[in-house]
Amino acid sequence: MTRIEKTFEKLERAGEKALVGFITAGDPDAAQSLEIIAAMIDNGIDILELGVPFSDPTADGPVIQRSSARALKSGMNLEKVCDMITSLREKYVDIPVIVFSYYNPIFAYGIERFYTDFVSAGADGVLVVDLPPEESEEMTSRWTGAPLPLIRLVAPTTPDERMQHIADVSDGFIYMVSKTGVTGSDGLDASESGDQVSRLKRITHLPVCVGFGISTPDDVAAVARTADGVVIGSAFERTIEENLGKADIAARIGRQTAAYKAATRM
Repeated sequence: MTRIEKTFEKLERAGEKALVGFITAGDPDAAQSLEIIAAMIDNGIDILELGVPFSDPTADGPVIQRSSARALKSGMNLEKVCDMITSLREKYVDIPVIVFSYYNPIFAYGIERFYTDFVSAGADGVLVVDLPPEESEEMTSRWTGAPLPLIRLVAPTTPDERMQHIADVSDGFIYMVSKTGVTGSDGLDASESGDQVSRLKRITHLPVCVGFGISTPDDVAAVARTADGVVIGSAFERTIEENLGKADIAARIGRQTAAYKAATRM
């Protein structure tokens, strides 16, 4: 079994839902970023979504856009993201790590090189936000050897026929976007996202994780009633942004993580 499969199986036995925590690699710098990630893992995230900073993050809202700018300014790049995963694996053997990226950095890095390096580092999956299923074979067909699941996205506007197609080619888990717009946009209709999750779960056996617009423990609890996992990113990055220059950023993120995780226990 993969780390992703083991994680969801363990959570199901425990009566919990997955807390998927996104953080931009290298924000505000590489050393602090590793401290923040460690605090997130130590305080309960079940899956780490590690964002590759990119100069044109079109699917992301202002908070994550600014986090990418800070990370790029600190010198973070895809090679250093790979090094971060290698470093994390020295202590955290079991937590799944999903690499969140746009396609441009992967293409520039080299598709085969990306696969080889990140599998060797210990990555468990990749989410490429601007690579639809029709175009993804250009990348995945050149990945031979150990599995590296490409995590697929489903939007609120996705029609049933396309949702079925996405589910058929998916692996690991499916990321259900709770609303139209960009990451960090305000407002969450848990009832509406629950209906979307129910639609998707009728056609797939894979876990369904919901993200976008989730910022409070109450949001987490509401989404966790129907979804298999809850994805939080902008709320973590907002905490970093509001506390730049302070020595206790990692501790603050740790407390925030613990509160979110508590809300996933059904």
